[in-house]
Amino acid sequence: MVSSEIIEQQSSPVRVERPATGGAVGRLEDGRVVFVRNALPGELVHVEITESTSKFSRADAVDILEASPDRVVPPCPYAHPGGCGGCDLQHASLDAQVAWKSALVAEHLRRIAGVERDVSVIEPPTSAEASRTRLRCAVTDDGRLALRAARSHERIEIDHCWIANTSFTPAFATSWHGAEEVELRAIGDGEAFAVVRRDTPRGMMYELCSLRGEPLEPSTQSRVNVRGHVFSVGPRSFWQSHRDAPTLLLDNVLELAEARPDDHVTDLFSGVGLFAVPLAKVVGPGGRVTAVESSAYAVRDARQNAEGLRNLKVREWSVTPRSVNDAVGEGDVVVLDPPRGGLAKGVAETLVRRRPRRLIYVSCDAATFARDLKILLAGGYSLKDLRVFDLFPMTEHVELLSRLDLAS
Repeated sequence: MVSSEIIEQQSSPVRVERPATGGAVGRLEDGRVVFVRNALPGELVHVEITESTSKFSRADAVDILEASPDRVVPPCPYAHPGGCGGCDLQHASLDAQVAWKSALVAEHLRRIAGVERDVSVIEPPTSAEASRTRLRCAVTDDGRLALRAARSHERIEIDHCWIANTSFTPAFATSWHGAEEVELRAIGDGEAFAVVRRDTPRGMMYELCSLRGEPLEPSTQSRVNVRGHVFSVGPRSFWQSHRDAPTLLLDNVLELAEARPDDHVTDLFSGVGLFAVPLAKVVGPGGRVTAVESSAYAVRDARQNAEGLRNLKVREWSVTPRSVNDAVGEGDVVVLDPPRGGLAKGVAETLVRRRPRRLIYVSCDAATFARDLKILLAGGYSLKDLRVFDLFPMTEHVELLSRLDLAS
């Protein structure tokens, strides 16, 4: 991380050219590329430089000399230069946000994977406001919740978050003194609660609290119904943050996988079983599903969620070339949903060697997806479908869901 402190005032205005990761692209007086936050393509802006290298700079647009017709007033008072770094596109209309995301995904596919493809971004069924069911907060020295400034450790104290679930409101009035981090969770139909991290002489400790700071039972879990499948989600297990994401992704994974009775399906990075449990019901008693997950917390939840499904085995393994070699066979269907960093070294190559007939790759990072896609395409797979979902509204991020089939 670098500081967002202003290190240079640029005297000449900058013409912003196009979207890019980390800000719109422009050029400084000396010809260096600058990535400008809080700006839109076509705008003429004065900038304050916050980071500089020999090759490029980063900056905030602090004065809009010629505004884009796509510019809007941010709905959140903390979304401004020097403010919260969470929502980097609140100054753009919804259409402009979608165009930005489409352009970034298409650019990553072209530049990294060598794939020329028009990209359409699919909007979720509900609005962005209050759509986030998890919010990870820093804590100020006074014990108040805060979010980080862009590319910085600086804490911006907040008394609400426009994009987060409204049930979190009491947490912003609570003192969290002594905590390093507080994650607010409103997953499923139960009461929202907080996962509080404290650094102690004995190491990192976690405790569960109500949003007013009262201790909760360590056994507290969330329960979520997704298309009739009820999932238990422990406080240390991953769950999609957008309220529409679990249903939207599950529906599309099942549709694209086209798993058949008696199939063998491997679910890599399976979490608490969002995909594995419904897939086990699809393939039936004659088929089998192998779920591979490295988090002990998620594995425990997945085994609970798989209770009664004798054809579903949950393995507490990291996704490595060795575990893929053990779990995946020729003709299988593989679902994979890696973290933002994508597949570990050698995993894509091992998948190619194991020759599953179909891959359903879910990704929250277009660049690492494109990197892995290039390997899979070179290994004999063809990209049959790509769906891009706006599950991180007000930011440049998207969720991608693809189907790759092995060439016959």
